[in-house]
Amino acid sequence: MAKKVVIVESPSKSKTISKYLGSDYIVTASVGHIRDLATTGKGGLGIDIENGFKPNYQVLPGKKSIVNDLNNVIKSAKEIYLATDPDREGEAISWHLFDELNVKGKEVKRVVFNEITKEAVTNAFLHPRDIDINLVSSQETRRMLDRIIGFKLSMLLKSKIKSQSAGRVQSAALKLIVDLEKEIKAFTPEEYYEISAHFAKVEAELFKVDGEKPEIKSEAQANKVLENLDKFFKVQELSVKESKSYSKPALTTSSLQQAASNKYNYSAEKTMSIAQVLYEGLEYKGEMVGLITYMRTDSTRLSEQFVNETKQYIKDQFGSKYVGYYREPKNKENAQDAHEAIRPTSVSRTPEEFLAYLESSDYEKILKNQKSNSKSSNVSVSQLHKIYKLIYDKAVGSLMSPAVNEVTTLLLENNNILFKANCSKPLFDGYLKLTKDYEEKEKKTSEISNFNVGEKVEAEKVEKKQLFTTPPARYTEAKLIKDMEELGIGRPSTYASTLSTLLKRKYVHVEERKLVPTDQGTMTTESLDQFFHEFISTSYSKKMEETLDEIALGNELQLNVLQDFYNYFEPLIEKAKKKMEKLKPETTGEVCPKCGSPMVIKTGKFGQFEACSNFPKCKYIKPKERVKPQDTTVLCPECKKGTLVVKTASKGKSKGKKFLACSNFPDCRYISPLAIVDQKCPDCNNVVVKDETGEIRCITGKKCS
Repeated sequence: MAKKVVIVESPSKSKTISKYLGSDYIVTASVGHIRDLATTGKGGLGIDIENGFKPNYQVLPGKKSIVNDLNNVIKSAKEIYLATDPDREGEAISWHLFDELNVKGKEVKRVVFNEITKEAVTNAFLHPRDIDINLVSSQETRRMLDRIIGFKLSMLLKSKIKSQSAGRVQSAALKLIVDLEKEIKAFTPEEYYEISAHFAKVEAELFKVDGEKPEIKSEAQANKVLENLDKFFKVQELSVKESKSYSKPALTTSSLQQAASNKYNYSAEKTMSIAQVLYEGLEYKGEMVGLITYMRTDSTRLSEQFVNETKQYIKDQFGSKYVGYYREPKNKENAQDAHEAIRPTSVSRTPEEFLAYLESSDYEKILKNQKSNSKSSNVSVSQLHKIYKLIYDKAVGSLMSPAVNEVTTLLLENNNILFKANCSKPLFDGYLKLTKDYEEKEKKTSEISNFNVGEKVEAEKVEKKQLFTTPPARYTEAKLIKDMEELGIGRPSTYASTLSTLLKRKYVHVEERKLVPTDQGTMTTESLDQFFHEFISTSYSKKMEETLDEIALGNELQLNVLQDFYNYFEPLIEKAKKKMEKLKPETTGEVCPKCGSPMVIKTGKFGQFEACSNFPKCKYIKPKERVKPQDTTVLCPECKKGTLVVKTASKGKSKGKKFLACSNFPDCRYISPLAIVDQKCPDCNNVVVKDETGEIRCITGKKCS
């Protein structure tokens, strides 16, 4: 009897799922997308715009062998289950597999699960469905929009101002950063004063003057307040009341990335790679198990089963007074709510237990050996534990009771001038028992005592303090993601990739954890703002996301959306081609030896070079001076003829890194595994290296100091 075949996206996920389904199933992986739009046809778009925006898909380079392997696996199967990720991207991957593979005469079904646990997976296979064409159409529309925008806008910017790329989401996000930077630079500090009165251990701040909130913007105004004060203050009010603070909802993609950035300084990309490993599954106590639910979500909803199990867990662990109530979330206007919030798949699998298991089983080695999943080999036990604990504590904490504080308020009156002091004392920690490490630290206040209403008290001192207003803070990754979510720019799956693109294109760089636009990034935004103002606005991005949602729901037609977009976008491109000013290349101060025209700096495939400005009439390019590699004078251990010289890698992952090679290349291709340390030997001024054991020594091997 032919086996049933299950196709998932990642090899590590296939290992986990195969453990649950048993020998009747063969579980294999597509390793992500197998196809994408071709780069052929008019404009290299891979889209026949004149023929109803018909896409032309091609198997991705390097994926032909995977497609062949998948066809061989399904050859004898009668049932095929497509179990790619539970979102639009996953739905599209399933459709591409269905459309590309030889599935004729076979029953093909789609299965979806939000967590990779035995119960969730087996239940999903009891309720298979057909591929949701509306979801596929929504994703396909996004992809075609990205291709049209990416090719046309990027080609325009490259030809005019040498910028590498632009896009609906990335350009809107870049505009936020650039606009904020302009606001910071234009900011003018304004002087203001604070006045405080000190009584023993209590510091009271100026609250009201003649019943109004004061704005003291000069020293003269501050002095006037001080002059109107008598020696004694009258205690007008001393009130004590309880204040409750409620837990925040369980994490979404956005809030996870923000929390990990604020707490651990993880980039959005790093956080998602760690979460991906936790979702897809790890070997845990003898079985493969997914530890968290799907990590791309904008919903804070929790399943009824998890809520009930967690409430019982809280009661058993902490007592009934710590059990809160589940607040059904009111999702934002543009939330998809396709999945639950990010949560642990089992509340009984505590972070402490998880860490103890990982450390006891020497999991660092296991992670490094999982070569089939590059994401897992790039994370550590510590990182897995930190992100798992963050997700766990936030999910469980969201179902715990509120924290209770006793708040004391003191009002002191002096000639119709009020001073106010507050004191907060914790009475019950509630949800903070789990989440206090992730909360903002409250300003410590002294306990207010020894005051009675109606009595007069003398201040130890009353002082004024000169201050100046400060400009708004630059964006951190966390703050940018927060604003992107609130403004409707992109979706949970796009936040990390958008930030990564801005950094990769050198439109922004990071200074002290803040995102600062580069000159190129600023110029890109200014050029786009001049010709594509509405297109890169947050309102346009939000509207397009809502339109894509309508396609996913079957309420909007793909063709109408694409045609409307193209009718709007193409005239803007044509206008910008004619009117956008072309950036003049930087001159070098030299003249061309062939025609006497100024020499300029140009950028090509292999970086910058100097060429004649009179191109194409004059095609002179200044030859690059070859830097002679530093010779260590150490004999090559392989050929015994050449010596080891210091070279710099020009491509690949090691680009820019120095290494040792034989001077007798290409006859001898010896390369040293030793890493070069950025210092010189104090005795012989030769190269200093670090060997496989981590020992730092002189390349000569001599006992130099």
